[in-house]
Order: sequence, then C-alpha cells, then structure tokens
Amino acid sequence: MLKLPAEAEFAVDAVREAARLTRLVQQQMVSPALTKVDKSPVTVADFSAQAIIAHRLLSHFPDAVLVGEEDACELHAEEGRGTLDQICRFVATCEPAATPEDIGRWIDYGCGEAGEEFWTLDPIDGTKGFLRGEQYAVALALVRQGQVEIGVLGCPELERSGESAVGGEGSLLVAVRGSGTWTQPIFVDGPWQQLQVSPNTDVRQTRIFRSVESAHTNTGQLGTLAKAMGAEAEPIPMDSQAKYAVLAAGGGEVNLRLISSSQPDYREKIWDQAAGTICVEEAGGRVTDLDGKSLDFSHGRILAVNRGVLATNGLLHDALLAGLKQIGA
Repeated sequence: MLKLPAEAEFAVDAVREAARLTRLVQQQMVSPALTKVDKSPVTVADFSAQAIIAHRLLSHFPDAVLVGEEDACELHAEEGRGTLDQICRFVATCEPAATPEDIGRWIDYGCGEAGEEFWTLDPIDGTKGFLRGEQYAVALALVRQGQVEIGVLGCPELERSGESAVGGEGSLLVAVRGSGTWTQPIFVDGPWQQLQVSPNTDVRQTRIFRSVESAHTNTGQLGTLAKAMGAEAEPIPMDSQAKYAVLAAGGGEVNLRLISSSQPDYREKIWDQAAGTICVEEAGGRVTDLDGKSLDFSHGRILAVNRGVLATNGLLHDALLAGLKQIGA
C-alpha cells in the first residue's frame, strides 16, 4: 500500500474533491449550445475549485501560503454577482454553510507570495479543453526552496493516465520527491499503480505532444524540430498538464513549451508547470528549460530565469536539446 506524507495525503484528497466539482460544473453548464465567446462555465469551475482547495488548505495547514492563478476581484464588482451566485451553488455541494463572503475570502487566499515554502495551484489548467469536453487538469504542488517536492494532477478525462476517456473514471496522479509517481482513478475506487516513462530510445519513433491551442507554443518550430531530428511519429495534440500525466505513463516521449515568436520574452507561470514536472521526473523522466537548465521555482509567480520547458522520458533528452540548438529554438 502506498504510504504518503501528510502534505501529499491532503493534496490528493483536495484535488480529488476539486476534480469532482469541476466535472459537476462541466456536466451542468457546458452544452453543445454554448457559444465560443461564453467562458462562464470555466470561470465558475476555476473559482469553485480554487475556493474549495484553499479552504481545505486553511483547515489542514493554517500557516501555509497559496500562490493561485485566480483572485476574487471581479466577483466583488456588481457585474460579477451572477457568477458569484453560480460559484456559491457549486461550492455548496462540498460546503453547504459557505457564504459568498467565505468563498471570496477562500479564493483570495490564493494571492499569496512565493517564498521559502508555498503551494501553487492551477484550478483549471486547459480552459479550452474544459469547454470542449476534452483534456484539462487540476494541478496542485508544494514548493520548498525553489524545488517542487509534491505534485498532484487531477485529470478527469484520462484513464490510467494515458488514455483519453471523456466521462470515464478519471486519473489522479501524485508524485513525492524521491518516492515515485503513482496513479489511481478519481471517480471510482481503485489501487495505486506506479508509473514509468517510455523506454523508447529511437529518435525516429519520438512522440511529441503539442498543444491543441496553437497560441500556447510555437507549433511551427515543433514541426521544424521533428524534421531536423528525423522523428516520424505523429505528434499528439492535447491540452493542459494532462500531457505531463500521459508522458509520465509512457504514452509519449516529449513535451515542449517553445517560445512563441509573438512573445519572445514570455516566461512560464509556475502553476502551469510545477505539478506536472515532478510527475514526469519521479516517473523516471527529465525536465529542464530549453537551454538544459533545471527549473527554478524560487522567483515568484513566473519561471523568471528559465526559457521555455523541455520534458522527456530522459533517454531522449540530450538529443532533444541538441535538436533545439540546431534549429535555434
């Protein structure tokens, strides 16, 4: 039986609860009639998930710091009242006595500043995937002295961490530094199973993940890189840190966050990478920036000293770094 430290047990329970809550929002608010400009379901899910995780964190570790993606500023305005009412309705399924003031306070608890030790949260990573009914993730991580020590991913539309299964049993991953990466279902009971990255060493068979949303990375350079390396396998389109979950389970070899030519100075947000990267590392993979440097989470809300992200099965990492250098990425 998997024995987790208290912080990891908390994170697993909190992410599982939030993932179930986000599915409930999706089931009740996302429909084929939803217009492309209507982002209200993901807004409600984002705030609801952050509120419940922040509340659980406050209850378990009152002195903890949470660096979250969201704040309740827009909910305090008159035009945000309708959204807040919807959030209250969903949060009440977990905390029936919660008031709007409680929920606003819990959300704003995520406005903490990164320091020696803090938690970082992306309550809905992959907003477009959520709205399409495809891949998204709830991502929570504990960072100490600039290094991720615990990461938990809740991927409601994955099964066994590697197979897309919309409406299925879901996949929850937990990684603890030095203890491996493990998975079990979200919505049904199931045993913990340890994950291992792909053993592939053949560059030609390298499976590269790419974002469904082209604005998130330089998709043109991905094609150039694959051609330069002689990679023949079809890329795997997928949203969110679910890519890290599949990479950790051996369902691909490379996940890249290249620098978009439209945003050459862009730096990654910590909550977009923290939980996923430790899941890959503890499954036997390797994660660096595009220059081969370790990711440094000690510089506030962004990876200020890192340029992009390269996550691989480890065996192909040096080949990818060489390929990136070759194409000038």
